[in-house]
Amino acid sequence: MLTTFFTGTSSVASFFGYVTYIDFMNNLGHCNFELIPKWIFSFFPPLKYFMYTPSFHSLHHTQFRTNYSLFMPIYDYVYGTMDKSSDFLYESSLKRPQELPDVVHLTHLTTQESIYHLRLGFASLASRPHTSKWYLSLMWPVTLLWSLILSWNYGHTFVLESITFQKLKLQSWVVPRYNIQYMLQWRRESLNSLIEEAIVDAELRGAKVLSLGLLNQGEELNKNGELYLQKYPQLRIKLVDGSSLAVAVVLNSIPKGTTQVFLRGNLTKVAYAIADALCERGIQVAIPYKDEYEKLRLRLTTKSKNNLILSASYADQKTWLVGDGWNEGEQLKASKGTLFIPFCQFPPKKMRKDCFFYSTPAMITPTSLINMHSCENWLPRRVMSAWRVAGILHALEGWNVHECGNTLFNIEDVWGASLRHGFRSLVVPI
Repeated sequence: MLTTFFTGTSSVASFFGYVTYIDFMNNLGHCNFELIPKWIFSFFPPLKYFMYTPSFHSLHHTQFRTNYSLFMPIYDYVYGTMDKSSDFLYESSLKRPQELPDVVHLTHLTTQESIYHLRLGFASLASRPHTSKWYLSLMWPVTLLWSLILSWNYGHTFVLESITFQKLKLQSWVVPRYNIQYMLQWRRESLNSLIEEAIVDAELRGAKVLSLGLLNQGEELNKNGELYLQKYPQLRIKLVDGSSLAVAVVLNSIPKGTTQVFLRGNLTKVAYAIADALCERGIQVAIPYKDEYEKLRLRLTTKSKNNLILSASYADQKTWLVGDGWNEGEQLKASKGTLFIPFCQFPPKKMRKDCFFYSTPAMITPTSLINMHSCENWLPRRVMSAWRVAGILHALEGWNVHECGNTLFNIEDVWGASLRHGFRSLVVPI
């Protein structure tokens, strides 16, 4: 870099390219985990002289007098300092025994920048809630390259995180696709194939439960997971969409003494269940649009229908329950001090500084949960989404039924189970 600077041949692109390459290779060499697949060297054998592997560099730290090269092993070959066990260690490292999980949580990438918030990305970013960083925009060429590689060449899920809780081995698997791809109708078949492959793979590995996170349980995509049960009626692994616990978390987030709430957003499985539960408890649920009001009335019991009201008086409501598809401009019509409680997977955009926003349905994990060092998307450290917690509870309680499609568990039973196993409510506005 100094040479290009003094000769006047440097550029912004070359600087960022050099720093990115050096940082990537340095992290690769010290990750203590062999992740370079063998097929890369089989496809292009000379690459072994120009690219080192984590196992190659580990011998430099254990044998001390071998494998000196920084990134390119060709110099060790030339000067005779290559450790003779390099190839054997590389091959044996790839043959590590496969971990067998009890519970799998299937999630996916969200934005293109979310790859940097994975544990495989930057640990400093993974340990904090996912927020957009200005300096990541400077890395857009690398981000775009990674996105293309993941979308076009990586055709199956990968393990993001392995943690332990009460003798259960829990893993998070990532579908290498982004939010925007889930929005495209022509991608649904390929997405369902990826999810289906993950379900079958989890069953072959002996997993008891698989929970569907984020858009992997979309009603339009797979009818909240019911599509897979129709295709595999003898499925032994239990599929969980986590709706029951999500409903329980929202209901227990509503301040005590509340007599009326304002419901906005798409009428999903969770939305219907929340409205039904609140009306049964004698809490009025206000809906601003007649078509949504009529749809809800058809799903409510005769007794609770009286508590569903049609009202477009935004400013009179102090507690709003909001979901996907909500017109965020309606925030401007809310009165000062309004409390927004999401019942959806993704947090709403905050357009008001004089109002309060709760997190998406989530719970604080027990202290006995081991090896949870990174944040789950936008949630704080050691906090899990309700949909992820639901899968863990399913295994702990030994519930031998699926929770997907139109199936809902008893809300009080699910909530009681979560508290009994040490999960705590997260009700602090963030």
